[in-house]
Amino acid sequence: MPDGEPVVGDVGTTTGELYPDVLAAKARRNADGTWRFEVTLSSPYDSPARHADAWHILAPDGTELGIRILTHDHASEQPFTRSLDRVVIAPTVTRVTIEGRDQVSGWGGETVEVQVGGR
Repeated sequence: MPDGEPVVGDVGTTTGELYPDVLAAKARRNADGTWRFEVTLSSPYDSPARHADAWHILAPDGTELGIRILTHDHASEQPFTRSLDRVVIAPTVTRVTIEGRDQVSGWGGETVEVQVGGR
């Protein structure tokens, strides 16, 4: 996969409104070998009292490779996309999973897998 070419992930299975759902994710390798992720979440229940407060990138063995903290609700912006840059991923990792977090229910919801191999 050439540097800078975005990779779009495959959507998993939804679990209702207990958790935010990851709708889409793109990964692009930076010139320095780190990765930039753009992730779109949907949490239609978002309010100041309860909202999606993070998403993270997981290696196949469950190791957390990066986390994007969301500091406020996105009730008026659904779905919404946020990015995380300079994520270090070992060359042996070829796929990662993106998962969202709800500030009450924790980690879960629809996930997306993204290929990061072919380096």
